[in-house]
Amino acid sequence: MLILISDAFDPGLPKILSKYGEVTDDKGRLLEAEIVLVRSKTKVTKEYMQGAKHLKMVIRGGVGLDNIDLPYAAENNITVRNTADASTTAVAELAFGLMIALANNVVTSTNATREGKWLKKEAGRVELFGKTLGILGLGRIGIALATRASVFKMRVLGWHPDVNFTDFAEIHHNMEEVLEQSDFVSLHMPLLEETRGLINNKTLAHFKNGAFLVNTARGKLIVEEDVAEALRSGKLRGYGADVYNADPPPPDSPILKAPNTILTPHVGAETKENLLRIGIVVERIIGEYGSARK
Repeated sequence: MLILISDAFDPGLPKILSKYGEVTDDKGRLLEAEIVLVRSKTKVTKEYMQGAKHLKMVIRGGVGLDNIDLPYAAENNITVRNTADASTTAVAELAFGLMIALANNVVTSTNATREGKWLKKEAGRVELFGKTLGILGLGRIGIALATRASVFKMRVLGWHPDVNFTDFAEIHHNMEEVLEQSDFVSLHMPLLEETRGLINNKTLAHFKNGAFLVNTARGKLIVEEDVAEALRSGKLRGYGADVYNADPPPPDSPILKAPNTILTPHVGAETKENLLRIGIVVERIIGEYGSARK
């Protein structure tokens, strides 16, 4: 069995997986691969899978599967798995870190101080204590963020199409109700047809004036020009993003030119600890596959 590691994983993973078969990072050997490991960089399209005649399984190191053609994989008996359990802590901590940095105007203050400007009164800090956090999407990461916010004594509201009860947030079945009450809004949902462009001019109108928005989920959950305009007008006080319409965003991306933003290069899952956890889950999946294959 040939295992192709197509994207960046923990450096020790090839040795761990070698007991199951040959492990390579040579993408030129895709035709021979029975299992392919990807993250967000490799796009597992129909054409990609057609070029992998022996492919039986794709493992996505991470949560989202929008870089994989799931219908084509299902039609051709190619199993698709992810490592959703592994990334919860890393992404939740980044989302919370962006909230803290936005509220304290950390990036602007740092840049100004380096330029010799002492913007003490102009920093415009606000506290998270007592503020309301609206979480759109209450899966593993959304709930992990909620637990962190509760420690900071924030009120936590949640919206999720099929979550009716949770101990971690006040559930609202109307998303607009969450937006209207929230000082901070954080996105934690997959990219589906019904979530594509969810944050747009229409939904932004329901945000509190001066609210903060954080997106560590998927870039296409927002309409970038609409969010950029909300930042320019002051409707949004700040935007923290780890994801974009494209990785990396093109130079003409509206978000790159918008004010009051903190932008990280899709590093939500890029912690040393998380890469180790991803490796553990990958090994378990391949071990189960190998046992069933015998």
